[in-house]
Amino acid sequence: MGNVIVITGGGRGIGAATARLAAERDYAVCVNYRHHQMAAQAVVDAITQVGARAIAVAADVAVEQDVIHLFETVDQRLGTVTALVNNAGILEQQMRVEHMDAARLHRVLATNVVGSFLCAREAVKRMSTKHGGNGGAIVNVSSVAARLGSPGEYVDYAASKGAIDTLTLGLAKEVAEAGIRVNAVRPGFIDTEIHASGGEPHRLERIKAAVPMQRGGQAIEVARAVLWLLSTEASYTTGTLIDVAGGK
Repeated sequence: MGNVIVITGGGRGIGAATARLAAERDYAVCVNYRHHQMAAQAVVDAITQVGARAIAVAADVAVEQDVIHLFETVDQRLGTVTALVNNAGILEQQMRVEHMDAARLHRVLATNVVGSFLCAREAVKRMSTKHGGNGGAIVNVSSVAARLGSPGEYVDYAASKGAIDTLTLGLAKEVAEAGIRVNAVRPGFIDTEIHASGGEPHRLERIKAAVPMQRGGQAIEVARAVLWLLSTEASYTTGTLIDVAGGK
């Protein structure tokens, strides 16, 4: 059946750029989304119009049964997953820790951390040579916020991405013998809609002077790093974190 990739949060931003690039590189693509059906379908339509295979599947990665349904749908419609990109992630309004309530923390950690664990679990079950699979690759989308901390803005988001870094390192060692590579990209200062979610749509204009390259990044620049980590060119690379952040 060839290579089959699941991209969570694949309808917009980095996820959408990764989906389109994966299709160019002969993957059958599952574009997962939670709310933005039209955006996800637009990505699928763009892929299928050039002759590649793609589907859009609704699932909230923070909900275990949704994740199970997501992977079972891929099994039925595209074939066994060979690549997973844990891209789905949320952040909330810029806020200091002293003002955050438990509900906010649960929302951020449920999507960003629990969701990545659940999707990785389902992928490993299918990819692992110990379970009869043929191996595969997982790329987690972390953030440079994991090492910068995002003080005064999103310490909860940064902490969730720190957990993703640890997931990457631990899982890579756990499944290396089972033919699965696990790596992460850590984007920073990328021009996507996520800044609007935090209440500052033009955040990049404010902070780009602090980036050594003096600009924000583009989603496709992250997608290229993701696809390299998934490819056979990275066949001896696992447990690695690649920053895509203009030198910051």
